[in-house]
Amino acid sequence: MKKMDGLSRRQFFSNAAKAGVAVSAAAAAGTLVPEMISKVTGGGEGQALAAGGEKHIFFSNKEVLFYDKLPDKKIKCKTCPRECTVGDRERGFCGNKENHGGKYYTLAYGNPCSANTDPIEKKPLFHFLPGTQAFSLSTAGCNFDCKFCQNWEISQSRPEQTRNYRAAPDDVVSYSRRTGAGSVAYTYGEPVVFLEYMLDCAAAAKKAGLRNVMISNGYINKKPLQRVCRAMDAIKIDFKAFSDKFYRDVCLGELKPVLETMQTIKSEGVWLELVTLLVPSMNDSADEMRKMSKWVKKNLGADVPVHFSRLSPMYKLKNLQPTPVSTMNRAYNIAKDEGLHFVYLGNVPGSDAENTYCPKCKKKIIGRYGFTVTENNIVKGRCRFCNAVIPGVWV
Repeated sequence: MKKMDGLSRRQFFSNAAKAGVAVSAAAAAGTLVPEMISKVTGGGEGQALAAGGEKHIFFSNKEVLFYDKLPDKKIKCKTCPRECTVGDRERGFCGNKENHGGKYYTLAYGNPCSANTDPIEKKPLFHFLPGTQAFSLSTAGCNFDCKFCQNWEISQSRPEQTRNYRAAPDDVVSYSRRTGAGSVAYTYGEPVVFLEYMLDCAAAAKKAGLRNVMISNGYINKKPLQRVCRAMDAIKIDFKAFSDKFYRDVCLGELKPVLETMQTIKSEGVWLELVTLLVPSMNDSADEMRKMSKWVKKNLGADVPVHFSRLSPMYKLKNLQPTPVSTMNRAYNIAKDEGLHFVYLGNVPGSDAENTYCPKCKKKIIGRYGFTVTENNIVKGRCRFCNAVIPGVWV
């Protein structure tokens, strides 16, 4: 039996059995044959790759890229600002990495628990290849615990709690091509916590002529972020609030590292869009919207698209009502008044604020209804009507 950097297959599956993890017979036998995926369909968020009832973890000896070794077989993870100190045979906050004998391994590598072919508008990315499809995937785990999480079944689970399907980076490229997608999106859960898998998938996708986009909370240290920026064509950051108290109490995180992340992405030249989910009475005050808009304009620029999304209550905030449309419109107007050029409203189908308007001539240059592009008047990156340059990544 081949030794895997201090952790043999026998040891791994013995540990899995003690933890109550179900593994496939093929995996237990050491023949980690990729699962055959018969169909990848459109549909809801986080749809599984294929049917099946058994949970699987396909072991990979992929070592975490960013961590420090400490005495007594402990490690300190350096991927995100939590910098978890993890003892031997233990895991950090995200739950999908494990210390074995002083080496830190990712259990997420090659183990997507959900995949879907989505319109790029669903991410949402409105200034990036509009009207195209993105092959979207996620593994279990997150470095936040947002009380309003829309994908908590994925983000707040560990790999042994989700139905996983073997998909090496080359497989991801194959599935993407099969669906006609123009890009691969790392989304649903938190890509920061499956960074090693994401980077290898992105390299394979780029080689195949596909684009890469990351949908993230932005809670990542600068060194790994710079590595990510070299691999991504666009990044959308979930800008939870302009309040450290909100980040600490509602997301179990911090605001400052996220602000620094957005500034780094901008400075690295990667296309950036922001989304703020407006949670009634918690992050939707006019004062906060104004301060947030001022910060974005000053630090990121007036051309960075800002999306305000309407809350659909779930997970730990089911007691709330959906965000009032009046609150959505107020946030939109404040951001526009503060000089942001591209402001959008999400989960308000039929709103004019789904559309893109030229900052110069004010004409509609991209029409949308929900996730469907109804018209596109951008030609070679310019407004069809007045020839103004429109910031973004266009077909």
